[in-house]
Amino acid sequence: MTPSPHVPVAIGDALTVEEQARVCALAVTLDRDLHEVVTRHQNLFAARPFDAALISGIAMSVAFTAPEYAGNQLRLTARTVLWVFAADWQFDHLAQTDDDVQALVASCITAANGDPCADGNPLALLLAEIRDELVSAPAFAAIGPMWRDELGRMVAAMAQEWRWKTAYRTPQDPRRAVPTLDQYLANADNAAVVLVSVTHWAQLGDQDCLDHVDELKTASREVQRAIRLINDLGTSSRDLQWGDLNALMLVSRTEVTARLNAVIQSCHELIEPLETTCPRQAAFLRRQLSFTAGFYQVSDFWGSL
Repeated sequence: MTPSPHVPVAIGDALTVEEQARVCALAVTLDRDLHEVVTRHQNLFAARPFDAALISGIAMSVAFTAPEYAGNQLRLTARTVLWVFAADWQFDHLAQTDDDVQALVASCITAANGDPCADGNPLALLLAEIRDELVSAPAFAAIGPMWRDELGRMVAAMAQEWRWKTAYRTPQDPRRAVPTLDQYLANADNAAVVLVSVTHWAQLGDQDCLDHVDELKTASREVQRAIRLINDLGTSSRDLQWGDLNALMLVSRTEVTARLNAVIQSCHELIEPLETTCPRQAAFLRRQLSFTAGFYQVSDFWGSL
C-alpha cells in the first residue's frame, strides 16, 4: 500500500496514553452499537467485505474525529458512516443496470423525505431509521433541508460514478465518456463526508456550529475532496481488483498527489477562520483529514471479497 501524503496534525491534537485509552473506550461503545445495527439489518451487511474489522474501523474513525463527545452523541454519526458503506456496496457492486441505480436513488430520496419505503429496499429502510431518530434532534428543524440536500447530492454522485465506471470498462462505446480529474473531484459527494458532517452537526446542535454551518459546509466539501484523493492513493490496488473507479485510472500518481497537496492547503485555509468561531467543529474537520491520512497508510476499511 502506498502511504498517503502527510497531513499535519494541529497543535494540541497530541493525546496522552490515558486520553487515547478513553477515545478507544468511546470507539468500543460505538462499535457495540454498530454491531447491533448490523445484526438487525443482516440482509444489508451479508457480503464478506462487511467484516468485524470494518465495523471497528468505522467506530474508531468517529471516536477519534470527535473525541470530546459522549457515545450517545455520536451514535447517529457512526450509523450514518456505516450506512454510507452499505450504500457504496449497493451502488458499486450490486447494481447491474442503470435502472437498478435509479431505483436505489429513488428509494433513498423517499426515505430521506420521511415517506414510506414502499419497495422495502434494505438500504432505504436503514436510512429511514437514521432519519427518524435524527428528526427528533432540536437542530434538525434548521439543518433538515441541508441534510436532505446532501443525501440527494450523495446518491446522485454515486449514480454518476456508476456510469463513469461502466464507461471505463467499455471504452469502445462512443456514447460513453470517463471523467477528467476536475470532473471526478467535482463528484466527490459520493464519498459522503459532507453528509456525515451535516448529520453530526444536526445531532449535536451546538449553537456556534449552527451560527456558522454554511462556512463549515464549505470547508467540509473541500475536506471531502481531499479525503476522496487520500482514499484513492491508499486503495488503488483494491479498486483495480474490485473494478471500482479511482483517480489513478484517470491521471498519473504524480498529478493526483500534487492535486491532493493543493486541496489540503485549501482545506486549512478554509478551516483556519472557523477555529475562532466554532473551534470544536473546526477541529472535527481537521481530524477527519488527519485520521484518514494516517489510517490509509496502514490499512483499508473493507475486508476481502
